[in-house]
Amino acid sequence: MKSDYLTEKNPLQALTVFAIPIILGNLFQQLYTMADSAIVGRFVSEQALAAVGASYSLTMVFICVAIGGGIGASVVVSRHYGAKDSRMTRTAAGTALIAFLVLSILLGLFGLAFSRQIMIWLRTPADVLDMAALYLRIYFVGLPFLFMYNILSSMFNAIGDSRTPLVFLIFSSVFNVGLDLLLVAHFQMGVAGAAWATLIAQGISAVLSFLVFLRRLRGMGMGNGMKSREEAYHFSFSRVELADMTRIALPSILQQSTVSIGMMLVQSVVNSFGSEVLAGYSAAMRVEGLCVVPLVSIGNALSPYTAQNIGAGKTDRVPRGLKVGFGMVVAFCLVIGISLQIFAQPIIGFFMGEEISEMALWTGMADIRFTGCFYVFLGGKMAVDGVLRGAGDVKMFTIANLVNLTIRVVLAVTLAPRIGVQMVWIAVPLGWLANLLISGAQYRTGKWRKVYAEKASII
Repeated sequence: MKSDYLTEKNPLQALTVFAIPIILGNLFQQLYTMADSAIVGRFVSEQALAAVGASYSLTMVFICVAIGGGIGASVVVSRHYGAKDSRMTRTAAGTALIAFLVLSILLGLFGLAFSRQIMIWLRTPADVLDMAALYLRIYFVGLPFLFMYNILSSMFNAIGDSRTPLVFLIFSSVFNVGLDLLLVAHFQMGVAGAAWATLIAQGISAVLSFLVFLRRLRGMGMGNGMKSREEAYHFSFSRVELADMTRIALPSILQQSTVSIGMMLVQSVVNSFGSEVLAGYSAAMRVEGLCVVPLVSIGNALSPYTAQNIGAGKTDRVPRGLKVGFGMVVAFCLVIGISLQIFAQPIIGFFMGEEISEMALWTGMADIRFTGCFYVFLGGKMAVDGVLRGAGDVKMFTIANLVNLTIRVVLAVTLAPRIGVQMVWIAVPLGWLANLLISGAQYRTGKWRKVYAEKASII
């Protein structure tokens, strides 16, 4: 299919072709994180699963920083690509890769220095603290690879190629699970084995992705702003492009991180209920991570779709794309919600086998059954947020996500110690709904149509 299909094909066909590889890729990514947990829970202990889960909310924050930053950068790249400006497409891509490499190294060094202290701040149970800190330290060693892979995936998506990241994710996922079984089950390396397996798999995938993307950029060749073939082989950095990316990336990071930041901030509340509750909650978080993949992916797909069409001067295609996105969200939510109600017990039991405690099982089942009824709020807000982000309309987008985060954290922190751990997940859909209402109201004003035009006139 031609690379400009996001601006040429009918929205249903364009978004379906573009979103499906993103959904499949993210599913594979979540499946191997689930495999990490299941292998650790079955071949080591319930405490080992709790240790991995104790650091899960924090590691997800960094993953969301990488994903959100990549999506924010891809909006800028998509606009240049939609306008058929090869030189600026390359400059924006190079700027994103260089900036996020530096950021990932700084964050990795910080994490290495404070891993154990962070786990203490999160009130990690004493019987799993050492394992959790060890897992986190190894994770931070591999942070630059994690960032590189996710930024590159967003760059591929920005130029309309969602299939290449899928190939690398499948490779990385299968390789990761194989290493998990080898290092954890065979060599009995415990949580450290699971962490090293993830680092190695992501590292190889990141390097291969970079080589392929570099070749793709070189393949753009001369023309459309290129003055020489030497220029087509050159990476460049632009402070102007970085400023534009940052303006969009920061709200995007917040939007992507809302779930994970909320999880991290309430992690100390869950940890205070003991390792059995923590183990069940950890299993539920792995399941939720898998369930939200199609919903988040649809929202992420709408950003390059919106940006490319705005860059090509075809804003009338954006509302049609949003309607298609809503339809896809509803279909996925029906399947997910019904499945969680029917199969909650075997799903949670999968992570811990026959030795699962009654409290861990109840915690996991109660969590996924309740939130499964309200995923349509999350999917709806992701779709609208995706359009606003793609248009560069980030002010109310940011406010909506801050309201979402505040509602979830305040209700969980204040009510869970008094009522019970169930308030941690009861607060979640309330935040989603508030976010959807605010973002939806902003979209209906139509101001998103003017944001990019106003910025272009200033430049």
